[in-house]
Amino acid sequence: MSRPRRIWAHLGDVFYNTVITYVPSHRLRIGALRLWGATVGRDCSVLRGTTVLGIGNLRVGEAVSIGFRCVLDARGGLTIGSNTVIASDTHFISAFHDVHAPDFAAILQPIVVEDYVWLAVRTTVLCGVTIGRGAVVSACSLVRQDVPAMDIVAGVPAVSVGTRRSTLDYRPVFRPLFF
Repeated sequence: MSRPRRIWAHLGDVFYNTVITYVPSHRLRIGALRLWGATVGRDCSVLRGTTVLGIGNLRVGEAVSIGFRCVLDARGGLTIGSNTVIASDTHFISAFHDVHAPDFAAILQPIVVEDYVWLAVRTTVLCGVTIGRGAVVSACSLVRQDVPAMDIVAGVPAVSVGTRRSTLDYRPVFRPLFF
């Protein structure tokens, strides 16, 4: 990425995270994300206080609901499939540092969340993880490994606790006024 594009992207991150994220308008927040390079499908909502890092690397499907105060670290790439619910205070972390490298180098890896996933409140998803279609992650869980489709995981670290038995026939459009 050229220097002017990096500066534009950085300014977009800063402006979004310090101003736009607190404006009580879904349309404005989604529009700003699109302006700075994110791909966001229709009928999505991003509630107030959500921080987005690496806006240009964010890909969101349709009818995705993202709760209050989430952290969407898309620096390594973050893809969120359609009809997905991400509850408040969920964190996606797409980078870490190599503690053995002399320069403490940052390592970026993508995160993929497939369609119809539900991430309950205060979930943390680490870099390099794929969460399969229809999977559910219980509240306060730490996802360090891939989650198979339709699996229900819980805990720190998250482990399988069951299998989801849903037809996945829903569209979770949630856009409350002023939120």
